[in-house]
Amino acid sequence: MEVLHSRIIGEGSPIIILHGFLGMSDNWKSVGNRYAEHGYQVHLVDQRNHGKSFWSDDFSYHLMAHDLERYLQHHNLDNIVLLGHSMGGKTAMLFACSRPQYVEKLLVADIAPKYYPPHHQLIIDALLSIPRDTLESRVQADEIMAGKIVDPGLRQFLLKGLHWADKDRLDFRFNLDVLQYKLEAIGEALPPDSVFEKPSLFLHGEQSDYITEEDLELIHSHFTAVRLETIEKAGHWLHSENPGQFIRKSLEFITS
Repeated sequence: MEVLHSRIIGEGSPIIILHGFLGMSDNWKSVGNRYAEHGYQVHLVDQRNHGKSFWSDDFSYHLMAHDLERYLQHHNLDNIVLLGHSMGGKTAMLFACSRPQYVEKLLVADIAPKYYPPHHQLIIDALLSIPRDTLESRVQADEIMAGKIVDPGLRQFLLKGLHWADKDRLDFRFNLDVLQYKLEAIGEALPPDSVFEKPSLFLHGEQSDYITEEDLELIHSHFTAVRLETIEKAGHWLHSENPGQFIRKSLEFITS
């Protein structure tokens, strides 16, 4: 069984960071560098079918939690601070509830433990419209996607996943051929009997609708020692839209 790929920065107590859907570890490099400056060893992990980690036809939160346990065992890590964003937040929640012996503190960025109906189809359609066999540049890919995705920031996020698979061919670092069929699995709720009793922090983007007032009771039912805080002037990508406040609030929690 393969071990997840990661970028490891700094020395000290471990912080593990899990990216969101169609993302990769590099999306968190700036935040990871700031944590490392405060005396932590930061593990920026690529989840299965993303980044430089292994690809598989099998994809679920239970499998991704198992992948993370294998990663921690491989690197001999425990007493971790675990941070997950969006899809990575779902993995982090399940891991903390099912394997609390590894986790000292949990941070969840802009996702709730509820079920989310599939809502990435527009993005998937835009990515599938790109002719990967004949694609010549990121600029060309951006022009093609612009017909379906108006937000240039979202397009740039997706284009970060393009790389030269070989000297003549651009391709994605995420496994689009599998992930396009896994949208239902990505929205899956945390199992109802899941509980984590150690300190938790949920950070919510002020301009995001991923966590609502109606979700607070559910969050408290799963996470008994939880705090919820808002990152101002930020949407779902709160760590990149207001990195200063995200880093300050998360470090206050981690170091307390």
